[in-house]
Amino acid sequence: MAMLTVASLRKTYTTDRGGVRAVQGVSFTVEDGRFYTLLGPSGCGKTTTLRCIAGLERPEGGTIQLDDEVLSGDGRFVPPYDRDLGMVFQSYAIWPHMNVFDNVAFPLRVGRARATSAEVRKRVEEALALVGLEGLEDRPAPQLSGGQQQRLALARALVRKPRLLLLDEPLSNLDAKLRERMRIELRELQRRLGITTVYVTHDQGEALFLSHRVAVMHDGGIVQEGTPREIYRDPSTGFAADFVGNATFLAGDVVEDGIAALGGRVRCSMPKDLRPGEKGLLVLRPENVVVRGAPERRPNEFGGKLEIAAFLGDHLDCIVAVGDTLVRARAHPSVQLRRGQDVWVEFPVEHCVAMRDDGWRPRALQRSFGEDEE
Repeated sequence: MAMLTVASLRKTYTTDRGGVRAVQGVSFTVEDGRFYTLLGPSGCGKTTTLRCIAGLERPEGGTIQLDDEVLSGDGRFVPPYDRDLGMVFQSYAIWPHMNVFDNVAFPLRVGRARATSAEVRKRVEEALALVGLEGLEDRPAPQLSGGQQQRLALARALVRKPRLLLLDEPLSNLDAKLRERMRIELRELQRRLGITTVYVTHDQGEALFLSHRVAVMHDGGIVQEGTPREIYRDPSTGFAADFVGNATFLAGDVVEDGIAALGGRVRCSMPKDLRPGEKGLLVLRPENVVVRGAPERRPNEFGGKLEIAAFLGDHLDCIVAVGDTLVRARAHPSVQLRRGQDVWVEFPVEHCVAMRDDGWRPRALQRSFGEDEE
């Protein structure tokens, strides 16, 4: 059952140079208890969409509905304080002059339905226990670590037990190790509480790890929506393929059972609406490209020269020049490869899926790499 429904949302900002369309006809639904992520680069409209849901921005078109209540649209606009939701901002927006307890208690004390002192204490303690901050009630908020401040902001958003939780890049200010740990904690907390959540991020790893469904946004609209597995393995647009993970793009004419590319034919699965003679595009993820020091005469095997093999602990990050095309690949860290070596790359047929070429191309890889790596 849909908890949140956004339909044909439009928002334009007025600047010195005229109107800027931040959100253009965005529509999606979030089912009850699910984690839904708006993913995209800066300026794509994801945060504006979230702020419209929160009531912090007033859209000029479209509707936003929570359960059976219209929050925005059809001549109605519910102010933020009357929307049954909690929000965590990128900056956390923690009150520095308050201690932990008072920060979490703030929404209960300023809301229209004021809680008793006993009820406030009970609900604050419950919220702090949920995020692992019990025992820190009297600590000044500025004395918390980055991870603790993130938990505090989350506890404050949850203390009112809202129907909807909104998260605007809440992990972006944390270091890499802490961000990874908090990602796990956030996922487990959301699953345990079953709270419907809309999350905004530019981090593909966060989106794939946390979400039940992901909407990839670009230029104010949604270009693809699906499960994390669908978004990564079966992109429907060039932009989605390029933004979500690394990939090599091979464009060419569609031929029988494949795409004409790299001076030959790359065999692949073909969508039903793509026919020979049309323009097709292969998106090859590096973990699906095999690198060898000797040929095995297998389908989709091409010779090339190893431009780089960087050791990253659990794998070698390789770039192979096949003619004028630079192909990204991953190899097992035990494989002995050297820059400048003649190698062969294989694109296993079962991992090759073509899509219609929509003209999108990623920024080209450069050949000016550093010193030799082993």
